[in-house]
Amino acid sequence: MNTDLSQLPVAVIGSGPVGLAAAAHLIERGLTPVIFEAGDAPAAAVRAWGHIRLFSPWQYDVDAAARRLLAGTDWQEPDAETLPTGAELLEQYLQPLAAVPAIRNALHTNSEVVAVSREGLDKTRTGGRDTTPFLVRVRNTDGTTADHRVRAVIDASGTWSSPNPLGSAGLAAPGEAEAYAEGFITAPLPDVTGRDRARFAGKNILVVGAGHSAANTLLALGELAEQEPGTRISWAIRRSSAASVYGGGDLDGLPARGALGSRLRTLVEEGRIDLHTSFTITGFKSADTLTVVGSTPCGETQLDVDLLVPATGFRPNLDMLREVRLDLDPAVEAPRALGPLIDPEFHSCGTVTPHGARLLAHPEKDFYITGMKSYGRAPTFLMATGYEQVRSIVAALAGDQKAADDVELVLPETGVCSTDLGGSCDTVAGCDTGDAADQGDVSCCGTPEPAAAPAAESCCGTPEPEAAAPAVPAESCCSAPAPAFLGIPTGLAHGRSTEQE
Repeated sequence: MNTDLSQLPVAVIGSGPVGLAAAAHLIERGLTPVIFEAGDAPAAAVRAWGHIRLFSPWQYDVDAAARRLLAGTDWQEPDAETLPTGAELLEQYLQPLAAVPAIRNALHTNSEVVAVSREGLDKTRTGGRDTTPFLVRVRNTDGTTADHRVRAVIDASGTWSSPNPLGSAGLAAPGEAEAYAEGFITAPLPDVTGRDRARFAGKNILVVGAGHSAANTLLALGELAEQEPGTRISWAIRRSSAASVYGGGDLDGLPARGALGSRLRTLVEEGRIDLHTSFTITGFKSADTLTVVGSTPCGETQLDVDLLVPATGFRPNLDMLREVRLDLDPAVEAPRALGPLIDPEFHSCGTVTPHGARLLAHPEKDFYITGMKSYGRAPTFLMATGYEQVRSIVAALAGDQKAADDVELVLPETGVCSTDLGGSCDTVAGCDTGDAADQGDVSCCGTPEPAAAPAAESCCGTPEPEAAAPAVPAESCCSAPAPAFLGIPTGLAHGRSTEQE
């Protein structure tokens, strides 16, 4: 490395959990980070989903280098077994970490990275490329841009700002952009019982998607509907059955997970959620309300709603990397070597091999995509995976190839891929305050009622029997808390390959 290049900082794009962990590892290795955050505060995306409880307890949510950096402050590490919300992750960990002087002085908020290139070289130029500084172009809130010279780039910008479209074939449906612009389609994971309550109360709401984000939102809407008369809930999925969202069979590695899935099943069975299966959105018409046009096996169907909540997942925004030489898996848009290991058609998060700098490398020397964005369109990312990614990457940048190659990742035996379905024994206040009756049909201080096997009605009205949900043992939050997860447990050799779409 030439002397000029070695004196430059390492750019970290994004100040979420993985971005701040990357900065902590850089500081520990004696390298200088410069951190660019598009939001107005550290970990701005986490703040957006602060009402959601994480699926993993604190012991898996704190990076090792960050912990060592925080040890020199008055920071108190949270209880290892507790599951934090996004807001608690922010307040009890990420904000104190961002306030450490070495990180605070390197952090630039309101700084959106719009392009990454090599100084004086576009993507087609090869000569001297590896020894030429990177150029990171940043747009400020006033619209001006500034170019920063750096020796390496770690892109930990995530995927939160790039939700998947609602139409089929990976494309936006006709009228989708207009529906967004007119406010009929919300941001993912809105806080329907908190800061966004007034927007949803008394409205006719459609949730689209068959993942855990959809389940979280539906349970919150169910709670809102009990308190706000006139609130109506619809749920549309492309699959012919919602059984995989409820849990059961192979997917129920934890008893408590089945209890949470049964809450959603009960809302559907009791008619409080109107479920539309085999529903593919083909268009939107905006007027006083939003008309959602869908294709079903029985023909075209239209749903008239006041608001639509998208829960169709995310994808990486690669626009700013047009001048970087990337090598991406053609299916999931992850680094090519990593792609087959995380493809959700075949893998759950628990079956992904630990990986670091070598698997995350691109033809562009010293450029890495890490964190959620490194998984491309795969939804199976774990925060602990990101921490090990950046530890290995920073070791490689520091010239310690042995440490970079020595990748290890210890996950819980029931490691899962998404947030819980809205509650667990350490989330319900009723155990201490006596208001457990207000928490819905499943109280962690009571005995969850096993859900009866429903008859899932197809769009043509023909009942299709589903497998009965397993009985769920009683749990008490007044005893040792049991993490409540919904997702795919580790040890399964498949992802969604057995699911019927």
